[in-house]
Amino acid sequence: METTVDGSSTAAGADPPPPFDPSAPAVPISYPLQTLEELESRAYFKSFHYPFNRAAVKLPSAGGGGCAELPQRPRILVCHDMAGGYTDDRFVQGGKNADAYAIWHWYLIDVFVYFSHSLVTLPPPCWINTAHRHGVKVLGTFIMEWDEGEKRADKLLSTKDSAQMYAERLTELAVALGFDGWLINMEVTLDPGQIPNLKAFVSHLSQTMHSSLPGSLVIWYDSVTVDGDLSWQDQLNDKNKPFFDSCDGIFVNYTWKEDFPKLSADVAGDRKFDVYMGIDVFGRGTYGGGQWTTNVALDVIKKNEVSAAIFAPGWVYETKQPPDFQTSQNRVMVTTYTVTESKFLTLLGTTFLPKAFSFKEASYNGGGNITFIGALGDSAEFTARLFQGELLLGKSQIHFTYSVKSSGNSQLGLALEFSSATEDKKNSVFLSASGNTLLTMNQFSSRFTSVILPRRVTKLDEETGWVIQESSIDMAGQILKEIRAICYRSKPGKSVAVAADTTLSDGPSDYYYAVLGDIKITTDGENSKFPPSNLWLVGSEFVSWTLGSQGSKKLSVKIVWRLKVGNADLFAKYNIYVDKVNGSSSGNQSRNEYIGAALVKSFYISDLEVPEGTSSLKFIVQVCGLDGTCQELEDSPFFQLQVEGS
Repeated sequence: METTVDGSSTAAGADPPPPFDPSAPAVPISYPLQTLEELESRAYFKSFHYPFNRAAVKLPSAGGGGCAELPQRPRILVCHDMAGGYTDDRFVQGGKNADAYAIWHWYLIDVFVYFSHSLVTLPPPCWINTAHRHGVKVLGTFIMEWDEGEKRADKLLSTKDSAQMYAERLTELAVALGFDGWLINMEVTLDPGQIPNLKAFVSHLSQTMHSSLPGSLVIWYDSVTVDGDLSWQDQLNDKNKPFFDSCDGIFVNYTWKEDFPKLSADVAGDRKFDVYMGIDVFGRGTYGGGQWTTNVALDVIKKNEVSAAIFAPGWVYETKQPPDFQTSQNRVMVTTYTVTESKFLTLLGTTFLPKAFSFKEASYNGGGNITFIGALGDSAEFTARLFQGELLLGKSQIHFTYSVKSSGNSQLGLALEFSSATEDKKNSVFLSASGNTLLTMNQFSSRFTSVILPRRVTKLDEETGWVIQESSIDMAGQILKEIRAICYRSKPGKSVAVAADTTLSDGPSDYYYAVLGDIKITTDGENSKFPPSNLWLVGSEFVSWTLGSQGSKKLSVKIVWRLKVGNADLFAKYNIYVDKVNGSSSGNQSRNEYIGAALVKSFYISDLEVPEGTSSLKFIVQVCGLDGTCQELEDSPFFQLQVEGS
């Protein structure tokens, strides 16, 4: 089988599909740029796929626009080089592989680089959106390598003006698509006379990125030297420091020796955290051997207080490490990426081992769950920090809503830590789970400023098992510093039945099991209020009809919408439905068929089967708020399309 750029496959010997035409309507995909001509001409902005590839989630702001600066401590950079890039993640509107590669330990990561061996690697929006939700910066890759790379470098560096022009084109792409900078990888041999223009390229890219997006990053890969030699230094030294001085950091090649992190830190001085020592998880010449001994290199990095660049963590997925991907990913992420205390998943206690994430449990509302499972005595507790920061609360009442499912007498509450914005005073609040009120008060009232019982408990259907806990507090002017999950027992002495995805069907009396689905924090009036449908404009583009089987037709169409008045940023996503209206029967009951979900205000439908006798298609755009609520379908904006020939 051969695979094309758009992901379709052809059998060996069959006629190859036509060349990929970015301007032609098709299922939206992410793809890289292969030539400098594409970059220079701004060809990507003319692509049919461009609007679908714009990230919908912005990185939290530093205050005056842009994104927050990196913390002044050792950091973790993850460079995602897997199977050449653009695999399942290239399908912008979602793919069909439920076992596609994923990362869920974002709290351990500071910078995520999407890498491939194409000239300009543009991160797919699924990575940008997910990373940004967790405060992680995302970089694309600009790479020149091999003989073709040397030819491209000659063009890039022919003059200072050309070098700066290409830097500006890269900045335009990053800003338009919503990611946060670039990894520059010049793995080519250069003429020494080209080095001044190379320095101008790196410097100008850094300057234009910073001015267009404060807090953005340009990172140099340890490859070509200031002499023009392709000679990996494996450390920061005088051969590559001029490039380091012109940008935001250096990704050091991964074949370094034990004393190289310290030597690099000495050269970097007060910028030692901007030195990212490379580690190849595949272990190809990397210090410590990589793979399951990746932590050996990280221990040396941590000791010398520089940062780490973990290359190709998809090793776990690509090599099918036993027993399964979820277990192996948890192991490599949690036991390996422990460079700094603030990025360390602390496992309190000796017998309690929570899973950091669960794929096996059905999620509450998309994404994943945090599963807490293990041995917990009658009066014991387990605490896990979920959030740390500084959130200034206004005068409105604060509402906390979180979803939990648990077994037996396992309970899950939330501990909130506050500080006063005007005086040196701290408050702690415990949001109790539903259960034994007297027991809860006796257990927690002496340790918290206040214990608040749920004001509402909603049990969803028995099949899902989710219970929604809602609490309200008044903390005007206070700063929310921390949220912790507290696992405890409602009463002692009863055996606990555990979920089917664990190894036990009936646990001992101290067995604990609870799943946290989500947490929402809202103020009075903050819950989503959806504009009426007449405030939206919904239409279609690129309508194409073809003949199907047995009198049916197939429709390909791009549905677009916009809000006429108001702020569309208040909405997180849009669910797309279609009602196929049969013109031959009066009072036909609507049957809304789910098509997919969009994070941008457009969705492309390819080869929709339209049965014979269908007179029109009603496309419904269901608006969903940031808090997870969705507009009722009957109140949602829609667009009616007549079936051709009906």
